[in-house]
Amino acid sequence: MPDLPLTEVSFGLRLNEPGDFSGRVPVPFRHLLGSQISPGNTVLTVERDDTLLWGGLIWRADPEGGAYPLEAAGWGSYLHRRHDVHGELDARGPYTHADPCQVIRDVWAYAQEQPDGDLGVQVEPTTSRAKVGTPAEPFRSEWWEAPVLGDIVEDMTEVDGGPEWTETTVLSGDRPVGRIQLGWPRLGTRRHDLSFTSGVNIAETTPVTYDGDEYAQVVIALGAGEGRGRRRAVEAVRDGRLRLERVLEVPSEKGNDRLAARARRERTARQVMGEVDELHVIDHPAARIGAWQIGDDVRVRVHDEWANWSGWCRVTGWSIRPPEGEEPERVTLSLARSDRFVYGG
Repeated sequence: MPDLPLTEVSFGLRLNEPGDFSGRVPVPFRHLLGSQISPGNTVLTVERDDTLLWGGLIWRADPEGGAYPLEAAGWGSYLHRRHDVHGELDARGPYTHADPCQVIRDVWAYAQEQPDGDLGVQVEPTTSRAKVGTPAEPFRSEWWEAPVLGDIVEDMTEVDGGPEWTETTVLSGDRPVGRIQLGWPRLGTRRHDLSFTSGVNIAETTPVTYDGDEYAQVVIALGAGEGRGRRRAVEAVRDGRLRLERVLEVPSEKGNDRLAARARRERTARQVMGEVDELHVIDHPAARIGAWQIGDDVRVRVHDEWANWSGWCRVTGWSIRPPEGEEPERVTLSLARSDRFVYGG
């Protein structure tokens, strides 16, 4: 069906996770449930100003009295309902010194080559210099464990220096299809053309969190090796505060210089106090809705009765709640301090 009437809609995208969607079918249209909406078999897309912003699969449609809430999730959610039933992704593995980007493409290819499994999802041809699996310990997917395909993709994003991913929805002819965007060494970029500022385009006062548990001016980085032979780098400064220490585990790092650089970045990041996890923003020339992408770094300035904070934050997710009745459009950004991230490359 081309159009579905819904209320209480909210949808968004995430970094390294499927997007999400929720809404309710008004009572006059409840006949659509069952006849044209089949959970686990129906694609749902969202448009804003004639632009496709979101796409995925409906997974739940449970009536609650006179209400009919719908829940959907992005294209990547499909892999969490699929398993490797052949083992080694049907002879694509085991993997030794493999590019995690290729493993992700193999997972999607395997899922969609099975009978009735082709969603038409496309995966970008991005490559990386990260590696997964060694001759001594190949990365394996054993049939007797029936691994969840979505978990294999998650494993690839957790490889040291590995890729990141998010979703988009595009038109292929007149049919919406999903596209998995792979980014290496990262998704997004530093955006000097966008900013979010109190009194300008931040809709609500955002609490800035100051957490002493996360602070440290001494970082002990532990690299490759065991016992006395393990590589170690200690990065420490004196700043007039009580000494606080953190251990950074980097078991794959064999280079002393690189390990020291990792320790220095970690120490620098932990000496900065203040964290903004979420912003509610409005459409404004300083940052038009849709102008940012998952993974972008944006400048955030929060000025209120509690804080006077400024810093670079990374967009790790966004959600939109369209206007309804007297309620205006609500756009929420999920953020993390940019200096929390270390990219491959």
